[in-house]
Amino acid sequence: MRSSLHGHPEKRWRLLILGYLTGFVAMAWASPLAAQGQVIGPKDQLQIRVEEIPSLPSDYEVGADGTITLGVAGRIDVQGLTEEELANRIQARLLEQGLRRASVDIRVIAYRSRPVTVLGAVERPGNQTIPGRSTLLDVLLAAGGLADSHGMNVRVRRRADNGLTDQVEVAVVALFEQGDQDVNLPIYPGDVIHVPEARTIQVLLMGEVAQVGELTFSGSERATVLTAVAKAGGLTETAADKITIQRLTESGERREIVVDFQRILNGRAPDLPLEDGDLLVVKESFF
Repeated sequence: MRSSLHGHPEKRWRLLILGYLTGFVAMAWASPLAAQGQVIGPKDQLQIRVEEIPSLPSDYEVGADGTITLGVAGRIDVQGLTEEELANRIQARLLEQGLRRASVDIRVIAYRSRPVTVLGAVERPGNQTIPGRSTLLDVLLAAGGLADSHGMNVRVRRRADNGLTDQVEVAVVALFEQGDQDVNLPIYPGDVIHVPEARTIQVLLMGEVAQVGELTFSGSERATVLTAVAKAGGLTETAADKITIQRLTESGERREIVVDFQRILNGRAPDLPLEDGDLLVVKESFF
């Protein structure tokens, strides 16, 4: 039995498709990045406060040998330690020096030893020194924000201590326009942030669509089966549910992909992303 949607006016198609897309683009794809310990290295800027010694200087730069000199505590090796580990080491050293109590607070003001690398469509790509606590939005804004040529997603890549690399993609709309804090990831020293350039994609629609012909997706537009049909004015009343996509592979062979438009529209099947040069054919239904 054919869906009654085929008999509704064009406005009905557009409202359904636009409503679906509004919910879709706000998502962040993939799983969260694995947390990674932030360790101190040469040239890092530290702020150290000892409550019992208020006269102690608070600002320190880690030397090239990975040490600092902290008043009565003397020279301390800090390289490879976290803030908490360094606080414990300083506390132990002060207690050894005869202090009865030592309340130590450590803050890394700037991780200069392991900058964050920002690549792609931002105003000022390159390495960035980040404070001890930074988010994805903080780093992108420090890089001058997104360039006009940015795509729809931002990728964050992180190398774990075991050498494996983890990556997550965040939707630009969710981060910048909707202010979704769930996708405003914490950024750690050594992370790589990549903002891919938007690609221009051209596809051709043939058959039972309101406007047959070539469609161009540029900038941050998302090219999918639903957006292509919407741009073409929707399907005709006699269109079949199945859409055939003819795609040329890298080897030069033509591949056919068949999708069910009704299932995609109702959220029961994924909205297939389109590639440059795709040909979409919508045949007439005979039932």
